[in-house]
Formats: sequence, C-alpha cells, structure tokens
Amino acid sequence: MILKKVQDVELVNKRVLLRVDFNVALEYGHIKESFRIESARETVDFLLSKKAKVALVSHLGRPSGTINLGFSMEQLKGDVERILEKEIEFVPSCTGEEVKKGLDSLKSGRVLLLENTRFYEEEQLNDEKFAKALAKNFDIYVNDAFSVCHRSHASIVGVTKFLPSYAGLWMQKEVENLNRVKNNPDRPATAIIGGAKIETKLPIIKNFIESYDHVLVGGRVACEAIDRGLKFDEKVILAQDFAANRYDVGPETIKKFKEIVSQSKTIVWNGPLGKFEHPPYDEGTIGVLGAVIESGAFSLVGGGESIQVLEENNMMNKISFVSTGGGALLEYLSDGPMPGLDVLKFNPDNIEI
Repeated sequence: MILKKVQDVELVNKRVLLRVDFNVALEYGHIKESFRIESARETVDFLLSKKAKVALVSHLGRPSGTINLGFSMEQLKGDVERILEKEIEFVPSCTGEEVKKGLDSLKSGRVLLLENTRFYEEEQLNDEKFAKALAKNFDIYVNDAFSVCHRSHASIVGVTKFLPSYAGLWMQKEVENLNRVKNNPDRPATAIIGGAKIETKLPIIKNFIESYDHVLVGGRVACEAIDRGLKFDEKVILAQDFAANRYDVGPETIKKFKEIVSQSKTIVWNGPLGKFEHPPYDEGTIGVLGAVIESGAFSLVGGGESIQVLEENNMMNKISFVSTGGGALLEYLSDGPMPGLDVLKFNPDNIEI
C-alpha cells in the first residue's frame, strides 16, 4: 500500500485539518497515558516548520452524539501543550464560524484544538453534510491517526471527499512497520495474543497460523478457547496452566513462552496475558515482555492495554515499534477493511497538483 504523503504537498500558509487520536483515558481531568498524543508530535512540528496553520481534531470517549462536557477536548488542553510543547488554543466546536475565527486569529507557532467530533451523531454515521462542514475552513486534510482507520467516520473518511488528503508522518511509520511484520518478517516469527475479546482475536490467530511459525495465546482468549474446546493448528500454543482464578498464565506457560520468544527474530504482541493491573497477576505479561526485549528480535506491540503495561514498566523505548492501533492493528494484519487508509492511497492516474 502506497500512501499520499504530507511531505509531497505545498504547505506554506495552508490551513491543515490534522486528524489525531487523542482518545485517551482520563483520571481527575488528566490523561493516564501519553503515547497517542506523543505520536502526533512529529507531524505537528513538520507542519508548523512549513508555515502551515494547524487544527487538531479527534474524538474522546463515547458521548453518543450529544454535547457532554465530561468528554470535552478542552480538558486535554494542558496535557497536549505539555506533551507537544506548543501553545494550544481551544475552539468549542469542530465546524462553523468559531473554527474560522480561530484560524484567522491563530498566531505563528500555535495550534488549534477543536471540540470532540463525537458530540455530533453525524460523525459516526459518516454524514456527508457534516464531513463537508468539517472540511469547509481548510485547504488540506492530514490523517495521522492509524488507530481509527478501521472506522468509516466523517472525520476519517467523509472529509476526504472535500479536501486533498494525505498521510501524516506517524501514519506512514505505522504502515511501514506493520508491512514489515506482515509481509516480510524475519524468521522464526512469533505472534503473542492475549486480552479478553476472543471473537476479535480469532481472525488474527488464523492469519498468523498461515504466515508465522508460532502463535502463543494467553489471557481470557486462551481461557475461552479452552472452555469452548476450540482446536487449532499445531503452531498455536495455548496457555497450559494458570494462576488463581485464571487471572494470569502459570509458571509452565511463562517458561514455554519465554523459550519460544528467545529463539524468535520477529515478535508481534497484542493483549496482556493476565489481569496485569492487579499484581501479582502481571507476572506473566511482564516476564514474557522481558524475554521479548532480551531476544533482540524485531518487536511490534499494539493495543491500549499492552501500551499501558509498557508505559507503567518503562519498557516503551525497548520495543522496536509500538503501534497506536488496537482494533485497527488487528484489522490491518488480518486483511480486514481499513477505509481510513483506502482514501489515502496514492493513485498515479489521479495525481493532485
């Protein structure tokens, strides 16, 4: 997949609508994890260096198409300023005259933060009128939010009908690294699948059976597979033993998983192996992650809970690539629909000048 790149377009004095994913967990009005916001920094810096005017647009939580200040993007303003090291001006709307005024008065080096797109039910319906309203005040659309590209929403897909559209720098890195583990992994290649949603994990397990040497399965996914009596290819290794109440994988499983990981050259991980948020039921996840790091393999980790484990244990910079994607990562690796990427594909027969 070849994407249209933001580096290939003239940006001086252009008004850029930058789709980011700032859908982060909050506690007492502050973010619990910063990675998704940090991932946008390179593209924001690049756009500003090219003298563009930048407005960040995202969703936050599930306000169900109604204005609910508990999900307002305004509460992220301080954290976004701190992480991006930019002065942020909040606009209490994502369409209309308020956005225009914000752009008109925006000082050099500052960035607009627009209100939650999901305050409007038209966002998730990919409503064309709403998408046109989002696009109205801008010259260019840039998507840097890989983690939402499996959704056909107005700020992801619909808006591209009305603006020249490009992939941001982080988006490009996501696709490049996912293609590496998907299309040309160094061998032996091992996938580690955990978490709780077996229905979302079965397609990716089947896909990895075809393309990888080992598929290690823990967490609730393993428990449900055992309870259902599911049968897999011999490449799939289900957790063999568990801690109390099945809250974590047991010592024999940890030993087996570490042994396989230590011999691997490519490792993809999605989902924790136990209830990591309640020690000591984090031993399986942290222990096997340690083996991943020590293996020297090319490692790719994705999913909200997996990222949380990495952040809480200072492991983020020890993984080769950390993906912002959870559902999007699973869809991409299992050849599922990615409408947010499809609209960014480079078409040599339709080059925009």
